[in-house]
Amino acid sequence: MRLMLVLISILAVIISFSFWTNHLLQASADEMLQSIVEIEQVLVNNEWEQAQARTDEMEKIWDKKAGWWPAVLDHQEIDNIEFSMAKTREYIAAKDAPLSWGQISELKLMISHIPEKESLKVINIF
Repeated sequence: MRLMLVLISILAVIISFSFWTNHLLQASADEMLQSIVEIEQVLVNNEWEQAQARTDEMEKIWDKKAGWWPAVLDHQEIDNIEFSMAKTREYIAAKDAPLSWGQISELKLMISHIPEKESLKVINIF
């Protein structure tokens, strides 16, 4: 009976940790997505200097909010996001609208996909 209580307690801790981690992932991903939307808004008006400043802010948010992501996520996915951010920064610096829009769209998709992929759902378990 004691063993059963210990196992149930451990399972409850694991599930609680999973929900807590998913909540933190969602919150930091939402903040990153908001930053990307701000970049899109200034790009619509061809304000390249503002877009560059917003990109710098997005990278600071990434460093601050997503520094713990490698502990719970696949490192390849983190690398892909960082590569995409670097490309976005350079495309905006070069004032290349089509490539900037394409890279921002890719970045937005990668970041919004993370909380969905890591959530505790039956589909993700099996």
